[in-house]
Amino acid sequence: MSNEANTCRKYVEPKLEDAGWETQPHDYYEQYYFTDGKIRPKNKRQPRGKRKFADYLLLYNGEFPLAVVEAKRKYATPDEGLEQAIDYAKILGLKFAYSTNGKGIVEYDFITGKQSDVIDSFPSPDELWRRLRGEAKEQIREDIAEKLLTPFYPTPGKEPRYYQRNAINAALAAILKGQKRLLLTLATGTGKTTVAFQICWKLSSIEWNVTGESRPPRILFLADRNVLVDDPMNKDFSAFNQEKIYKIQGTAKKGRDIYFAIYQAIGDREDSFGLYREYSRDYFDLIVVDECHRGSARDESNWRQILEYFEPAYQLGLTATPLRDDNVDTYRYFGNPLYTYSLKQGIADGFLAPYRVYRITTRSDKEGWQPTAGQLDRYGRTIPNELYLTPDFERKLVRQVRTRAIAQHITDFLKSTDRYAKTIVFCVDEEHVKAMIKELRNFNSDITKDNPDYIAVPA
Repeated sequence: MSNEANTCRKYVEPKLEDAGWETQPHDYYEQYYFTDGKIRPKNKRQPRGKRKFADYLLLYNGEFPLAVVEAKRKYATPDEGLEQAIDYAKILGLKFAYSTNGKGIVEYDFITGKQSDVIDSFPSPDELWRRLRGEAKEQIREDIAEKLLTPFYPTPGKEPRYYQRNAINAALAAILKGQKRLLLTLATGTGKTTVAFQICWKLSSIEWNVTGESRPPRILFLADRNVLVDDPMNKDFSAFNQEKIYKIQGTAKKGRDIYFAIYQAIGDREDSFGLYREYSRDYFDLIVVDECHRGSARDESNWRQILEYFEPAYQLGLTATPLRDDNVDTYRYFGNPLYTYSLKQGIADGFLAPYRVYRITTRSDKEGWQPTAGQLDRYGRTIPNELYLTPDFERKLVRQVRTRAIAQHITDFLKSTDRYAKTIVFCVDEEHVKAMIKELRNFNSDITKDNPDYIAVPA
């Protein structure tokens, strides 16, 4: 047994237990691993870097993390592990960090910015919780503190990752404080749907709603593609009573708790008003907008009017796209992110794979494309005689030959590298997705004839 492990068993755990950290409902995790270790694609002997772990994670009520403890060997100074504990606490979004050699203990308090002298014992769970509920602006308001202890929905083998927990708690705290426009920026592949579900689950569990009535909230999950609502509805959100879930398409049913819809199904059309108008403006308590950077918040967007119509509702935007020139409206509408988990951090933690950009340019993209005089599209309509460039393709103009050429190139590239390497192909819209899937299946039929899921639409 190592010196540090010996310190933990013989000295640290008795001190934690004396302070009440193993008395139900409070708890602590020993060797709490919170990253997977950075993926090293070219290193077969060590395919992952070291995982980060705290020697101890202290939880109030068995649910809410409060502090980390770093233990060093008995003959070290009590503060030897403090900088590491501080670093881990920052990552985990905690306000208290401790270092100990088993005898003495040193605390760093993020709320006050102060480091303690050497102390003999850990504070109790109730003491730390009380300090967290103080009046400083960084702390948790007393009127919402107990609500934040609402348990997560227990998905076996799928406990929320540290950044998901941070995002969930940040959104809940803001909602309970009365902030009506909210934004979470989480990199693609890091589980935005899981975050959204747990937020909805907790709000439903405490029967939070705008009116203060004794009822669960009415929630609308809104996106721009069917797969983005069907997948959450059939997976994470299936934990809700199925009689309380409804996808709005064709008919505006009422009397449910969780609604799903795509803009196209409920929005106004040239010849008719949209289904969303059949619900009163204050019908929904919370609207979750997935992939909110894709137009719903743009000033000129037809979809923006749906959000403005339901102005009384709290509105939570989910996006993987950091602030940039083409999504300024999104950040202006929802505000600065409550929490951000970047692609860079996801790769460093090992939850996302590192990537290498491989750029290709078709002749149409490089030189542009212009129809011949009188050329017809597949519907027999004359194609406007203008020069079409990359931003026009799949939006103003669909060229099947271009889609086929890209699918061929992707297939050839994978054949020369690894056909089973995880590959993501980004498309403009659902029609583009369908066209690309068709071409990729046809170029990879030697695989898809036995494995039809080789090419699929991601969740």
